[in-house]
Order: sequence, then structure tokens, then C-alpha cells
Amino acid sequence: GEHLRICPQGYTCCTSEMEENFANKSRSEFEAMMKEAGRSVQATLTAQHRSFDSYFQDLLNKSEKALYDAFPSMYGELYTQNMKVFKDLYNELRRYYRSSNINLEEALNEFWTRLLERLFKLMNPQYHITDEYLDCMVKHAEQHKPFGEVPRDLKVKATRAFIAARSYAQGFLVGSDVVKKVSQVSLSHECTRAVMKLMYCPHCRGMSSVRPCNNYCLNVVKGCLANQADLNTEWKYLMDSLIVVADRIDGPYNVDTVIGTIHMRIAEAISNLQENKDSITAKVFQGCGNPKISTKGSISEDKKRRGKVTLEAKSSAQALEMLVLDAKGNLTALKTYWITLPSSLCSKKVMASSASDDKCWNGMTKGSYLPEVMGDGLANQINNPEVEVDITKPDMTIRQQIMQLKIMTNRLGNANIGNDVDFQDTSDDMSGSGSGDSCPDDVCGKRLSKSPSTRQPETHAIPKQSGHGVNGASSRSLPSASLLLLLLVAVIAPQHLWR
Repeated sequence: GEHLRICPQGYTCCTSEMEENFANKSRSEFEAMMKEAGRSVQATLTAQHRSFDSYFQDLLNKSEKALYDAFPSMYGELYTQNMKVFKDLYNELRRYYRSSNINLEEALNEFWTRLLERLFKLMNPQYHITDEYLDCMVKHAEQHKPFGEVPRDLKVKATRAFIAARSYAQGFLVGSDVVKKVSQVSLSHECTRAVMKLMYCPHCRGMSSVRPCNNYCLNVVKGCLANQADLNTEWKYLMDSLIVVADRIDGPYNVDTVIGTIHMRIAEAISNLQENKDSITAKVFQGCGNPKISTKGSISEDKKRRGKVTLEAKSSAQALEMLVLDAKGNLTALKTYWITLPSSLCSKKVMASSASDDKCWNGMTKGSYLPEVMGDGLANQINNPEVEVDITKPDMTIRQQIMQLKIMTNRLGNANIGNDVDFQDTSDDMSGSGSGDSCPDDVCGKRLSKSPSTRQPETHAIPKQSGHGVNGASSRSLPSASLLLLLLVAVIAPQHLWR
């Protein structure tokens, strides 16, 4: 066996060509093992995303349908002449949830403004109301509160619910994408040799039925997956973050209650306006002056309102509870995926022998394996006896995925306290997003930003990291040109977001 370059050079059944073929075979098989293990995790995360996404979209659809079914008989022309206003609102809500670059609070404010302008004109048809007059009326609207407390209350609750729901859904997709990208990282030359020696060198020694020693297998796989194991910390934080936000979605920010009753809150707001029409009109006239009388005549407001229809919300709270419970169970099970992967591959794929077996393949012959098992991660491979690992050269693809996990965890941390973060905005006056100053401290926790913005881009620069908390005021993103430098810094001195 002097011609052998990887296997022990004793008497052998292998030619050089056979050894090379075994090396190629072991490489492709090991990479296939990684992808198969990754696909299982991807399938779990994708299924959780699909279940929640379907549930959330269904809530929104049912609310919109309930509005379209009930409002014509409730409000007559007040509804039929303003259908587009309602449709635009639901379209904006869907676009925000799908990660479009939309300021959710502004979208809600715009809806109430447009609705007020339309309804004010319809309820005062005897007057000629110009656009300039409407502008004046809108300026006084906050003071007069024509819709009562509904706009403010809905903005607080809907913003928190949508931020939590969107971040929650995105978290599953980011996790799945990270697994996909990491599972495709190819085996290094040193690892190809080590895996070949582990899996096929027994064949060259006429020991094809002898299984590899378990600790020997662990050292080979831990050395080859050292970079992957470094995902563990941030991966665990992502899983924990998703679990916490899941509790918010089924708790303080209950999407079933908030999203499923949007149509009811709108009806409540319109009723407030109708019931206080005279006093609100008088206040507007006092502040903006009396508009000119219209020559078109008037239509009695009483004829427009066709009677009262009772609106109901069909609760699916039990379905939401089951979704959250299922998700939390799966997320908990996935927490240790990256550090248990070597053991899983050795026991299930490589079919290694038991740890105490003294008649297993130890890399040289049939016997016991004496070296100790290395720890997890790149730094612990400096003395790995089976794989030569350069601990000064981390895999950049995996480091980038670690950064993606940090970014998503940061977003979930903000969502947990009712805030959204715009990672793309690099200006000094934008520092995150929120649900407004109306969010109670006992629910939302520490306020992240005094100038909230709910804009959410689809691509992100890297947010600043500060200690163990999430601070919206320091979450301004850095220029994307600094990405490589930050990734390298993250390797040396990572600072974890939102513990």
C-alpha cells in the first residue's frame, strides 16, 4: 500500500484509482448527508411559516369580507361611494405584512383622513365643501376626534399585531434560508481526506464490515462542521426569539382579536361620527368658517343609513393556540440542531460503532479509539487529531449567515416590544419604528424610539449592536460597504442582540 495517499500504507485491497474513487464517493455522500439533514429542518420551518401565513391571511380576508357583506345595508351610500377607501386599507395591510416598504402608521392615518373627508362631504351635502376646506377640517380632526378613540386604539393594537406577525413569519423563512445556504457549503480538501479515511479506508484493509469508532467519527465530523457549529449561539437566540414572539401573538398582541375585528372597529368609528355629527360639524364650522351653500340640493342623511346590522367576529382563538403550541414544540426541538448534527450524522448516517467498542475502525486498524472528543466550533479544533483545521480562516458564507441570524433576532426583539426596525435607513433622524407613544409601558416594555417609523425594506444593512438589549435609538444601520469588516469583527468579538 505504499501507493496510497490517504489510507494507511499497509497491505491493501485498493489501487490508487480505487482510493481516488472512494475519496470522491465519500465527499459526495457526506455533502448529501448534510443537505438531507438540512432539508428536514427546512421542511419543519417552512411548514410552520405556511401554517401561520395561511391563518393570518385568512383572518384578514374574513374581516374584509365581513365588511363588504354588512356595510352596504348598514350605511348605504356612505359605504358604496367609499368602497375604494376600504379596499385600499386592506390592500395596504396585506402589502405591509408581505414586507413591502410601507409605513403602517401612515397608512392607517391616511385611511382615517380619506374616510373623514368623504363622510363629512356626504353628511353635509347641502354645502359646497372644497379641497381647501377639507384640509382645514383635517387639521382640526385630532382635536375634535370625530371617530372617537377608535383610530388611536386601532393604530396601537394593529401596529403591534402586524409587526409581530410579520417578523414572526419572516423569522421562519430566514431560519430556513440559513439552513439551506449552510447545508450547501462544500467540503474542504482536508475534510475530504478525513471523511474518506473514516468511511472507506476499512474497505482497503479488507474490513468492510467493521464500523467506525463513534468518537473517531465525532472528531472527523466536528472538525469538518466546525464552522457550522459556530451558528449554534445565534441560531438558539433566533429559536428563543420566535418562541417569545409566538407568545405575544397569542397573548398581548393577539392577532385573532385585533386583525379579526378590524371591520368592527371601523363600523364603531363611523357610528361615533354619525352620532356626533352635529357637534363635530359645528366645531369644524367654528374653526374653518361656514362653507357655501350647495346649489345641488341635499339628501337626507337618514335615508342613507339603512338600519343597523350586528357585526360579529368569528373567533379562531383555539386554532391560533394550537398553531403557537405546535410552533413552540418544533422550535424547541431545533434549538441544538447545529451542535447535535455531528452525533446525528455519526449514529444515523455513518453508522458508527458504540463509544465503548474496542473492535471498531479507529483510522488505522480494528481496535479502540483513544483520543478525546473535541469540543464544538472552530476554536476547539486547534488540536483535532483527525482533521487539519485552520481556525484563523472562518468560512465567510457561514459568517454571513450568522449575521443574518443576528439581524432577524434583533427584529424579533423589537417586535416583542411593539417596535419595528428599518435596517436600510442610514439617516440620523430615523432610528427604528414603533406603535406610537400610546403603547402602554406594562405591555410594550421600554420605549425604543420617540420618532416611530414602520417602514420595512426587503434588504437590510447591518444594525448596530449594543450590549444585551435592543435599543431602537441605536439601531440605525451602517453603510453596506462596511459589511465585510463587520463580518470579520463579528468573528472576533460578537455582541449578541436581545438576549
